[in-house]
Amino acid sequence: MSQQARIDSLKIRHANLDSRIVEEDHRPQPDQDALNRLKLEKLRVKQEMERLRDGL
Repeated sequence: MSQQARIDSLKIRHANLDSRIVEEDHRPQPDQDALNRLKLEKLRVKQEMERLRDGL
């Protein structure tokens, strides 16, 4: 997988995580542990994208 393809894949994952966060946050009783895990994963994906972009 090329570096750009990896970045594109991470962008999709980041967007999916964002959707899941919004969905969970809008539930009548959001699961805070799940939200925290999703937000942490989203941050890790963002950092990986930035790391790859800096390497281009």
